[in-house]
Formats: sequence, C-alpha cells, structure tokens
Amino acid sequence: MIVKIFRRLLIAIIILLPLMMDMGCKKQARCGCGKDILFDLTKEQAKVYFNEDYTTAQFSPVNNSYATYYFCNPGEMKSKLADFKSGDLLQVSGHVYWECNYLYQASSYTYQMYYKVYMIQVTDISTNLYGK
Repeated sequence: MIVKIFRRLLIAIIILLPLMMDMGCKKQARCGCGKDILFDLTKEQAKVYFNEDYTTAQFSPVNNSYATYYFCNPGEMKSKLADFKSGDLLQVSGHVYWECNYLYQASSYTYQMYYKVYMIQVTDISTNLYGK
C-alpha cells in the first residue's frame, strides 16, 4: 500500500514539476536597422556589390556563402565605396541586425533555413593589403 501511494505521489510530482518551474520566455531580437544588434562584424572579408548611384549595397562573406548582408547606410558609405569597383574583395565592419522580410518568411517554414539574410550598419570599409 505504501508503494502504491509513493508511486502516485511520484507521478503527480512528475506531472506538476514542469508546471511549477518558471521556464521564462526568451525575447526574440527585433528586425531592422537600429533595432536589436545581433552581433558585430570586424573586418569581415567579403565581395561587396553596389549600384552606380550607391543607393543599394550588399555583400556575402567569403567564409559564409549562405549569408547576405544588405547595407542600412549605403549613402553614408558613398565616399568609401567610390574608391572601389562593385564586386571587389573588401573588409567590412559594422553592427548586424535581422532583415525583416527574411525573419517573417523563416518563421513560417517548418524546416531550418541555412541561408541567412541580415542588415548591417556599416562603420568601416577597407581593402586587405596583406600580401600586396
């Protein structure tokens, strides 16, 4: 009889324990430039592509071809981008944010997406002069 009571008590504890524990809720980073910073890039090697009037710019890092970064501030980087050609290998530094369209689409898929799309507030662009 004591074993039966102990067994029922153990089952009740197993069922009620997760309900009593506070698992918390992890806040998801907000998307878009100037919102929650995901991480910072420092002198990331990348092929940078931009149009002739510097209204759009983007790059994919050399070491991660499954990621695309769109500039939040291509106009501010116009003076630095003017020294290079579109498609040049450059070093990019800046603050990285989620890109909103990607985030909304990725949340509706049931499988994990390996291709990532980010926005970046570029703070510096330079060439890698190593070996030149």
